[in-house]
Amino acid sequence: MICGIDEAGRGPLAGPVCAAAVILPNDFPVELLDDSKKLKAARREELRQIICDKAYAWGLAWATHTEIDEINILQASLLAMKRAVEQMLIGTPPSAAAWPSEITVEIPFGSPLSHAQLPELSAIVDGLHKPQIPIPCTAMVKADAKIPSVMAASILAKTARDQLMDYYDKCYPEYAYKKHKGYPTKEHRERVFKYGPSPIQRISFRVTKI
Repeated sequence: MICGIDEAGRGPLAGPVCAAAVILPNDFPVELLDDSKKLKAARREELRQIICDKAYAWGLAWATHTEIDEINILQASLLAMKRAVEQMLIGTPPSAAAWPSEITVEIPFGSPLSHAQLPELSAIVDGLHKPQIPIPCTAMVKADAKIPSVMAASILAKTARDQLMDYYDKCYPEYAYKKHKGYPTKEHRERVFKYGPSPIQRISFRVTKI
C-alpha cells in the first residue's frame, strides 16, 4: 500500500500551506489523474470528488500563516504533511469521510485508515524532503507527475486551499483572494501596498514593488 503525499501553497504571500495524504485502491482509474498544476479548476473539482469517493483512505491538513512565519515555509510544509498523514492514519475531530460543504477553518479532515493496515503501508512524498511520519517514506522529485497517489494528494491539497482562499476573499474582499489565491501576482502586490498586510499575510515573505 502506497500513501502519496503532496502540498499546495508554498509560494503565496498569504494564507496557509495545505497538504494531503492519499491511498488509492488497485482498481482506481489512475488514467484520470495528473499533476494538479496542469488541470483547470473545474477538472480538479471533478477529480477531487472521485478521489474522496474511491480512495482507500485520505487525510488533509494545514500549517497556518503564523506557523510559516515562525518556522519557515519548508518546515511548515513538512508539518502540514505530517498532520495530513496523522489525519489519514487515526483521524482527529471533526474527522469525516465527507468533504466539508464549505472550508472556513484550517482544521484537518479526511477518511482515516484502520490501524490494522499500518504495517503494510509506505509513503512517497513529492520533492526533496520527507516529513517525520511513522511509516517508511521516500522523497521523489516530480512525484506529482509520476505517482498516481501523489497526483491525487496534489489535487486534494490544491482544491482545499483554493476553497479556503475563496472563503478568505469574502472576509477580506479588498485583497481579491478569489482571483489569485494569495500568490504574488501584480494585482495582489498592488493591493498589499495599498491596504497593508492582511490578517492572513505571511509577514516573513517579502512583497516586492511593482
